[in-house]
Amino acid sequence: MAARLDDGEDELAEHYEINVTPFIDVMLVLLIIFMVAAPLATVDVAVDLPSSTAQASPRPDKPIFLTVKADHTLALGDDVVAPDGLAQALEQASHGDKSQRIFLRADKTVPYEDLMGAMDRLREAGYLKVALVALEQATPTGTTP
Repeated sequence: MAARLDDGEDELAEHYEINVTPFIDVMLVLLIIFMVAAPLATVDVAVDLPSSTAQASPRPDKPIFLTVKADHTLALGDDVVAPDGLAQALEQASHGDKSQRIFLRADKTVPYEDLMGAMDRLREAGYLKVALVALEQATPTGTTP
């Protein structure tokens, strides 16, 4: 038994429906592009990092980066900081939380002495959790693949 659900109108009547499938496809592609591009746009301080084969650790939501640049100046985030004003700048950046991890990165041309000086300034300011930042390397140095 068959039943007819329409009112018997013309079968060639136009249906006004919006096809949202292409719109959803475009939005998903844009979402993926922004998810990939957003982390790449967070670092504005130019520094030539050395590479490392260590296991990468997860990145916190709002990391605090202390950078020792090739010209031996310090930068906290994107702002250049004087060595004697580092403690106060760290206090503002971490909102007084001295247990927060500070990510220390340095240009590979910076002498070890200057890197240790930056670590000493962090320790004197009360920040004992320091993570060293490096570029990932596929194979260890000195080995052949």
